[in-house]
Amino acid sequence: MIWLSWRQFRVQALAAVLTLALATSYLGYLGLDIRDAHDAYREQCRTEADCAEAAARFRGAYENTLLFLAGGLALVPAVLGAFWGAPLIARELEAGTHRLVWNQSVTRVRWLLTKLLVVGLSAMAVTGAASALLTWAASPFDEVARSRFSALEFGARNIAPLGHAALAVALGVVIGLVLRRTLPAMALTLAVSLALALLVPNFVRPHLMSPEPASLPMTAQAINEAKSLGSITGGAAVGGLRLPDEPGAWISHTSPLRTADGRALDEATFNKCLDDPPVTGAGGRFGDTAVCLGELGLHVDVSYHPAERYWPFQWLETALYLAAGALLTAFGLWRVRRRLN
Repeated sequence: MIWLSWRQFRVQALAAVLTLALATSYLGYLGLDIRDAHDAYREQCRTEADCAEAAARFRGAYENTLLFLAGGLALVPAVLGAFWGAPLIARELEAGTHRLVWNQSVTRVRWLLTKLLVVGLSAMAVTGAASALLTWAASPFDEVARSRFSALEFGARNIAPLGHAALAVALGVVIGLVLRRTLPAMALTLAVSLALALLVPNFVRPHLMSPEPASLPMTAQAINEAKSLGSITGGAAVGGLRLPDEPGAWISHTSPLRTADGRALDEATFNKCLDDPPVTGAGGRFGDTAVCLGELGLHVDVSYHPAERYWPFQWLETALYLAAGALLTAFGLWRVRRRLN
């Protein structure tokens, strides 16, 4: 049964190996280039001001490329689930070739489990190899940027992609079992896998561990170090903050700007500083706006996860994916044994 499953899968496996070889060549070149740039950054990092300027140049040179690659790797489990998992059983049921196997000595459970293990482990191997290459290539950048908790980067580094790949293949197989049609199963698997890639980082990951609370004073300097001011709803919001005493921490929630007595800053005052601040000639990202807001004695309340929780989050999220994949596999085995004729 393993030999038969491999023969049916060998074309997809060969295509994956060739694609992985191309990815290895590119990521190997990129990783060496990033390391050369990192060495140059360290040579320029003599004073605090020099370090900040050199780090900004270093991040700017590779940030978009690495974000693009992380987004591409996030698509890999979804694509494998759709093109490897969904047709695995649906194609056999659609063509009726499953009856030939069931009339031999192979049981239905063994038939499904063997095919699922061959394809599932192959998908995990391909995704894991791609993740390891990207993690290696980006490691100097991650050391400087300290953004390993960001939604795209976290899901494209280390072991989390392995769990996502296992779940995507199991999901595709089960959807194929239920629909018994290849193309609809592929489309639905791709849609659900992509939805999971968006929902898990934003609605599940922040709740895997209880966050720590903190209050940050919003001085002019702190506001200039933020990445955004305002929101699409017009509220007094600030985004992209960092904890000065917790480098690399993940701020999972940020309150609106608050006054000294704990009330949210009213929108009129915020908009006045944003649109028509007193002219002071101040520099920085937000200039006069930062000075205007900094004089109001504001603060924000945040919930954060310390940097040392990175690996516990990786293990928890991977375990969550694997557990969901195991449940789907158990359902598929039950269905093929009891309900499928």
